[in-house]
Amino acid sequence: MRHKLLIVLLSIFAISSAQTKPTQKWLDQKFSMFIHFGLYSEYGGVYDGEPVKRGYSEQIQSFAGIFSDWYAATAYEFNPTEWNADSVVSLAKDAGMRSIVLTSKHHDGFCMYHSRYTPFNIVDATPYGRDLMKELADACRRGGIEFGVYYSLIDWHFPQAYPISSHNADPITPQHFEFNMNQVREIMTNYGDISEIWFDMGSLTLQQSKQLYELVDELQPNCMISGRLGNDYVDFSVMADNEYPDYKLGVPWQTAASIFNETWGYRSWQERGSVEDKVDEKIKSLIKVISRGGNYLLNIGPRGDGSVVEFESDVLQQIGEWVTINSEAIYGSTANPFHDVYQWGDITAKESALYLFVEETPSTGEILLSGYEGRVDEVKVLGYNQACNYTETRDGLKIYLPTLDSKDIPVLKVSFKDEFKVKPYNIVQSGMLSHHNALHTYGHSSQDYYGGYKSLIGYDWNFSSRRNRVKPTIYFSENEIGKLVSISIDETEQQVNLTNENATTMYLPKGSVKWGALYSKRGRGVFGYIEEEQGELISKDAIEDSWTPIQGFSYGEKQEMNLRPRGSMLLMQEIVSSKNQTIAVEVGSGNAVYILLNGEYITAHFSPQRKEWQKETVLLPLKKGDNQLVIKYFNRFEDKLYYSIQPMDSWQIYSQQIQPVDLSKNKTHKVSLRLAQPISKVSPLRLNNVEIKVF
Repeated sequence: MRHKLLIVLLSIFAISSAQTKPTQKWLDQKFSMFIHFGLYSEYGGVYDGEPVKRGYSEQIQSFAGIFSDWYAATAYEFNPTEWNADSVVSLAKDAGMRSIVLTSKHHDGFCMYHSRYTPFNIVDATPYGRDLMKELADACRRGGIEFGVYYSLIDWHFPQAYPISSHNADPITPQHFEFNMNQVREIMTNYGDISEIWFDMGSLTLQQSKQLYELVDELQPNCMISGRLGNDYVDFSVMADNEYPDYKLGVPWQTAASIFNETWGYRSWQERGSVEDKVDEKIKSLIKVISRGGNYLLNIGPRGDGSVVEFESDVLQQIGEWVTINSEAIYGSTANPFHDVYQWGDITAKESALYLFVEETPSTGEILLSGYEGRVDEVKVLGYNQACNYTETRDGLKIYLPTLDSKDIPVLKVSFKDEFKVKPYNIVQSGMLSHHNALHTYGHSSQDYYGGYKSLIGYDWNFSSRRNRVKPTIYFSENEIGKLVSISIDETEQQVNLTNENATTMYLPKGSVKWGALYSKRGRGVFGYIEEEQGELISKDAIEDSWTPIQGFSYGEKQEMNLRPRGSMLLMQEIVSSKNQTIAVEVGSGNAVYILLNGEYITAHFSPQRKEWQKETVLLPLKKGDNQLVIKYFNRFEDKLYYSIQPMDSWQIYSQQIQPVDLSKNKTHKVSLRLAQPISKVSPLRLNNVEIKVF
C-alpha cells in the first residue's frame, strides 16, 4: 500500500513539474509539418509486385507479412540521394508551417539517425551513410523553424521486444524499455533543441511512462511530450489519427493528419485526385483545429529516393498562399471564444479583434455574429484590404459579404474600438448548478492509443443574483467523498475536502420509473469512440438494425463475458419516467466505462491502475417520458469483461457548506469547479454527481 502511495505521489510531482510548459512559442505554432520517412518508403506500398491495400503503407512489413530478414535487407538498397533537408525546410516555410516533426524511428525499428544502440540505422546499414535526422535538425535551425521528433515505442526489429501484432499496442519488455530509454537519451542529447517528442503506440506501465517523461523533461525542459506516451503523462494531447474534435479542450492539443487518411508513408499507387480539392479540404481542417485552440500537424511521405511527392508539394504550396494572406488570423490567435458554432464557419480571436472564417456563404450574402459586447470599429477582408458593410442590431453584427474573385475561404477581421467581451452564456437563474447546466471543458486522456478518450476536466457556470453575498452548499454522492476540489466564485477560490459528515437518504418514488427493454451491441474503435453520442435518442430503426435485445438480464449481479483486450461492449437501457426527476443507478465496470444519457455525455474514465472491477453511483436526471441510458464497457487488459447495472431505490446524498463569498457588482457571476490536485492535466473530474446551491 505504501509503495502504491509513493508511486502516486511521484506521479503528481513529475507531472506537476511540467506546468511551466507549454511555451507560448509552441502554442503559437498552429501549423507544422509531419514527415513519415523510413525504410518502408522504399516499398511505396507495393510488395512482390502487388499493391498492399490493407493498413498504412509505413507498416507494410506487418500488413504484407514480410519476413524480418527480408525486410532488414531492404536497407542495402535504401539510398535517398534526392533528399534535400534545406528544400524540405523551405517547403514547410512556404506552407506557413512553424516546425517539422520527423519519424526518428517507426515501428519497424529502423532509425533515421545514427544510433549507437543498433546497427539498423541509416548511417551504418545503408549506402546513404549519413545522419539524415541531424541534417534536417541543422536545416531547421538555419531556416529558423522548430525541430521535433516522432519515436515509436514499439520495435519489430529489437530481439527482446514483443513481435509484430495486429494492434501495435503490446507491453514493453524490461530489455526493450531500457533500449528505448537509451535511444531517447541520445536523441535528446545529440540533436540540439527538440521542440516536441511524439511518442506512439505500445502499452507502457505507469512507471515506464513516468521514467520516459522524466528523462525527456530533465534533458530538454522545454520539449513538449505527446500524450501517446500513455498513463496521462502528457504536455499536449494528441487526437486519434485524422480526428477533429467538436468540443472545447482546456489543455494544449494537436491533431496529426495525413494528406490521405489511408496512409502516412509513401504510397506509389495512391489515387490523388485534384490538388485544388485537397487544398480546400486541408485548409478547412486547419481552420477547424486552430478555431478550437489546437495545433495542426500535416504529414508528407517522401519517396524512397528522398524526393517529395509533387502532389503533396503542390498542396502545401497552395495552402501556404492562403496562410500568408490570412496569417494574422492564425498565428498567435486563441480559440473561438463563443460557445456556439456558427453555420457559416469558425472563429479565432485576439485581444481586440475577431477573425471570421466564412466557409459556407449563405444565399442571402450576409452573416450574423452575436453574443459579444464591444464597439465595432471596422470589418474588412484580410489580405484584400476590402471593407465590408455592416449593421449592428439587437440581434448582433450583420455583415454584408463582398464579392471576391478568389475561390479561397475568405477571412473577415472584425476590429473593435477597445476590447470585446463575450456575453455570459447559459445563465442559471434558479435551482442547482449541476453537470447538466454547466459549460464543460475537456481534456484528451490517453492510457495508450486504444485507451484514448474525451475526459471531462472542468465545469463552469454563469448565474444571476441580486445578492451581495452567498453561502454556497455543495451536494455530492459517495463517489466524491474524499476528493479535494477547487471552487471559484467570481474572484474567490476555495479548496474543499468533501467529507461524509452530513448525509440524507433519497428515495425513488414508487411506480415513477419503468425499466424497459435492454439491448447490447459490439463496440467499435478506440475506447473514446462512441457513435451514440449525438445529443438525442437512438431511433427505433437504428435499434432494429444494430442492437440485440437482452432477455432475462440479472440486474445488480456481476456479469462476465469473454472479450479480448481492446474489445468493448455497449448496453442500452430504455427508461420511462412519469415526470422530470433524478434517479440513481449503480454501474459496475472493468478497465474503462463511458456513460451517456439521451445521447449526452455523463462521465468517462479509464483506470490507470488497470482495475478489473469497480462500482460507482451515477445520478441520472430523467426527462418525463422516454429516456435511454447507454454504457460502453471497455476491456483493455483482461481476458474477460465484467459489468453490471443496478437500479437503486434509495441512495445517499451528502451536503457541505463552504465559506460565504462576497459577489462582485456584476449581475452575472461565474462559478468554476475543478480538482484541486489532479494527477494530470487531463485526469477526468468524475464529479458528475456534484450539485452546488448558490441561490
